[in-house]
Amino acid sequence: MGGGFGIPMGGGGGGIPIPVGVGGTGGLILVIIVVVLNLLGGSGSSGSLGSALDPYGGQPAVDPQATVDLTNNGDLVQFAGFVLDDTNTLWADTFQRAGQSYTPTRMVLFTSATQSGCGPANAQTGPFYCPVDQKVYLDLGFFQELSKRFGAPGDFAQAYVIAHEVGHHVQQETGIEQQVTQQQQQDPSQQNALSVKLELQADCLAGVWAYSVYQRGDLDPGDVDEALKAASAVGDDRIQASAGQRVNPETWTHGSAEQRSSWFKKGMSSGDPAACDTFGGQ
Repeated sequence: MGGGFGIPMGGGGGGIPIPVGVGGTGGLILVIIVVVLNLLGGSGSSGSLGSALDPYGGQPAVDPQATVDLTNNGDLVQFAGFVLDDTNTLWADTFQRAGQSYTPTRMVLFTSATQSGCGPANAQTGPFYCPVDQKVYLDLGFFQELSKRFGAPGDFAQAYVIAHEVGHHVQQETGIEQQVTQQQQQDPSQQNALSVKLELQADCLAGVWAYSVYQRGDLDPGDVDEALKAASAVGDDRIQASAGQRVNPETWTHGSAEQRSSWFKKGMSSGDPAACDTFGGQ
């Protein structure tokens, strides 16, 4: 399946299984990742993220399914579409300046349940990216959970969630995720530890996007704190503790509160994908 956000929703059920993970501290996989990040890195933000071309081929970037109540959720649908467009445009611009092509991802918004290329999804799944159909899936009710259950309200907290999932699409576009899957299959015992590295990289890439928003002067006071609070709130240690479970790093798949916020900050402070080498050390 794809990269999820790491939140067991509703009654505490886990999200879609994530068969991803990047191999460890050496070898070809690490070399490929470093080369890819350096290729995209060092270019910073373009400042203006507009495009004269239609990156979606005339198709809507966001698909609010029939179950979505547009009367009560129209503003949220519009906001999600803006964030998705902005992240896609940033990465298209970054890839173009590196001489690479980028195909933008789309987003499916739903309530209750839907079907993805990676299988069925419901309110307990949490947000996730499906590499099979290269789409982001998001149950709109998740944002209420993020605010009320995890104490991370605010529009930039919501934007961070979307940017994280688009980060997984960037990993797909660069070939990192494919290399990841291959390495995980070679060493299944490292699945959880390696999944953490992949997820932390998506957090860092979300921070790179946040840097571009800051450079444009579009961040309000407190926006960064909202994103950092959301990143911390969905750390594996916080989730385990809040569920009354023993905090066990060996079972983590997304990283601790400190790791998730730290890697988001690293991406935002640098604005450089090359800073997001989670595989070279924590």
